[in-house]
Amino acid sequence: MSTDTQLDLKAVDAYLSAHLDGYRGPLEATKFAVGQSNPTYELKTPTQVYVLRRKPPGILLKSAHAVDREFRVQKALSNSRVPVPEMFLLCEDDTVIGSAFYVMERLDGRNFLEPTMTGETKETRAGVFEEMNRVLAELHMVDIQDVGLSDFGPPGNYFERQISRWTKQYRASETKTIAHMDQLISLLDASMPADDGQRTLVHGDYRIDNMLFEKNGTRCIGVLDWELSTIGHPYADLAAVIMQWQMPPGKEGRGLAGIDRSSLGLPSDNEFIAAYCKRRGLPGIDNFGFYLAFNFFRMAGILQGVYKRALDGNASDPERARKLGGYVPMFAQYGLQALEGANSHTT
Repeated sequence: MSTDTQLDLKAVDAYLSAHLDGYRGPLEATKFAVGQSNPTYELKTPTQVYVLRRKPPGILLKSAHAVDREFRVQKALSNSRVPVPEMFLLCEDDTVIGSAFYVMERLDGRNFLEPTMTGETKETRAGVFEEMNRVLAELHMVDIQDVGLSDFGPPGNYFERQISRWTKQYRASETKTIAHMDQLISLLDASMPADDGQRTLVHGDYRIDNMLFEKNGTRCIGVLDWELSTIGHPYADLAAVIMQWQMPPGKEGRGLAGIDRSSLGLPSDNEFIAAYCKRRGLPGIDNFGFYLAFNFFRMAGILQGVYKRALDGNASDPERARKLGGYVPMFAQYGLQALEGANSHTT
C-alpha cells in the first residue's frame, strides 16, 4: 500500500461522521497498490478499520466504474453462501470527494496474487482451488429473485449483449488499429452459441487474486471487485478462471502456462470444469472455446480502457496502466486461438 493525495480526508471524515453509525475519527488513509479500475483505500480510525472504494476522477466511459452496482450486489449477497464483506455506506454525491464511493468492512484474511501460491503446501493449494470451485458454483446457484437482483441485468442473450457492449467500449478507447482484435470481434459474432436459457448472477472478474481466504486455512472469507457483475451466463465466469490459467506464471501473467500442476496439487482445466459441473448437476459444457475466447476479448477491451485512461491522465497507476495496455494484441491472439481450438469439455 502507499500514501495517496487524491483522497480528501477532511471531506471523507466529515461525511462518515454524519452518515456512518459508530464512526469516530481521526482518520488515516492508505491506498492499496493493486487495482487499476476503482481506487481503493484502507481507512484507519482509533477503533476500527474500513475500506473505501471510489470511482476514479476525470471523464469516464459510460457504465464503467459502477461502484453503486458493486455496493448493491455485495449488500444483496450478505446472507448467501457467497462470502462478501459487510457493506456500510454508499455515497453517490460526486461533490463530496469528486466521485461516488462506498465504505465496507476490512476483512482480515490473506490474498494469493498468483495461482501457483508459492510457498504453500500441496494440500493448501488443492484446498484453495476446491474452495474457488465451490464458491463459483454457489454464486451461480444464488436465487436472484430471492436476493432482490432479478433486475440486475437485462434479459436476452448475455454473450450477444456483452460482445456488443465491450466492442463499443473498445472502440471508444481505441488508440490504434489492432488487426487481431478486429478479427476476433468479427468471429465472436459469427460463432455465438444459441442461448440455452441459463440466467444467473455472474461476477465478471472471478479469479484467485479477487478473493480473500482465512489466514490459517483455505476457506474463502470474501469475494471482491464486483464492478463487472451482472445477470448473465455462468460459463463466462468459469471460462474467466480457465483464461487466467493460460497466462504465463509470475507477477505479470499470474497464470499456470507450462506449470506441472499435479506436482503442486493443482487441478487441470478439465478437472476444475468437471468439479464445477458436478456441483451444478450439469452433464458437461460444449463449445468451451467460444466462452474462453469471449473472456480473452473482454480482457483485451478492459486493458485498452486502462491504457486510454493512462494517456488521458486518469489511471490509478499510470505506469502500470501503460504496460497493461501493451498486452491487448496478445489477448486478441489468445482469443483467436481459443476459437480455432473449438474445445469441448464434458464430464
